[in-house]
Amino acid sequence: MTRIAPLSAVAAMLVLAACNNNKPEVIDTNPDPMANQIANAAPIEMPPAVTDSAIYRCKDNSIVYVDFLGDKTQANVRTKKGGTPVHVQAEGEGKPLTGGNGFSVEGTGQTVQIAVNGGAAQTCNR
Repeated sequence: MTRIAPLSAVAAMLVLAACNNNKPEVIDTNPDPMANQIANAAPIEMPPAVTDSAIYRCKDNSIVYVDFLGDKTQANVRTKKGGTPVHVQAEGEGKPLTGGNGFSVEGTGQTVQIAVNGGAAQTCNR
């Protein structure tokens, strides 16, 4: 008798659990007004990641911060530690990186040539 009661309770729960196979009704009281625009939007291409950050001291004793990007044709150059970066870009891998305001970077190693604010390119070392 003591064994029958737990078994019958389990059987009753299984029968009741099998009765309601309907999915719950979802009522959206706050639909997204941009849902169609988002669904039809063009895919977004992520910018390349920073692969190397270097601090260079140049021949005139200035310091330049360069963040080289993963595609090897782009970099961000700053003249101050927390300054606004200037984006420089090359036409192909291995070519000089040039950008707005007369900035350019040539090379990626220990010694590079950097021009800042339209000045002449100078040798800079890590």
